[in-house]
Amino acid sequence: METYKREFIQFLESAGVLRFGDFTAKSGRKIPYFVNAGMIKTGEEIAKLGEFYAKAYFEKLGSKPTVLYGPAYKGIPIAVSVSVALAKNGLNVPFFFNRKEAKDHGEGGIFVGYVPTPGEEIVITEDVVTAGTAIRESIDNLSTIEGAKVAAAFIMVDRKEKGKGDKGAIQEIADEFGFPVYSVVDVYDIIEYLEEGGKNAEDVERIRNYLSVYGATV
Repeated sequence: METYKREFIQFLESAGVLRFGDFTAKSGRKIPYFVNAGMIKTGEEIAKLGEFYAKAYFEKLGSKPTVLYGPAYKGIPIAVSVSVALAKNGLNVPFFFNRKEAKDHGEGGIFVGYVPTPGEEIVITEDVVTAGTAIRESIDNLSTIEGAKVAAAFIMVDRKEKGKGDKGAIQEIADEFGFPVYSVVDVYDIIEYLEEGGKNAEDVERIRNYLSVYGATV
């Protein structure tokens, strides 16, 4: 495993973002581990998170200028931190996010921050994709912007799970909407990380059992 992936998983675990146990995902699935960006609580943690995302951004998109979109609520601080990290490395990109409910006074609308112009490429920043539900909600919101074009989405962890069919949720999104979803790490990196310690056999078994039911074949 690449060093940065191990460091990222260690960071997620130490910050309480990555936890093991019994949880229910947004999709309704009962899952043996949970990735929750809402557990990021300090300036140091959110700055470090942004740096990992920025590393993935440069690796996949180079220095392409885009507009970052952070879906409410967890995606908002991610988008801000990634924007800051990119700027520190010479790429100054704007960001915006949505409100859960449209505002009927002041500037109005559901979006806050930069307003993308037709033709500008948008990058969605999320924490995790399970069945693709949250990404589809983002697409619905972004479809209200004239000429909106999503170039990619970046997430912390690819859960390598089925979406609506046997394909992975990430592959389904790519096929349906025509843009890739990139992750810093995936569930098999997490399994490898757990196996290195030799003390997490139970968690590894539960995750593998879960993947035997919900794991994607493509």
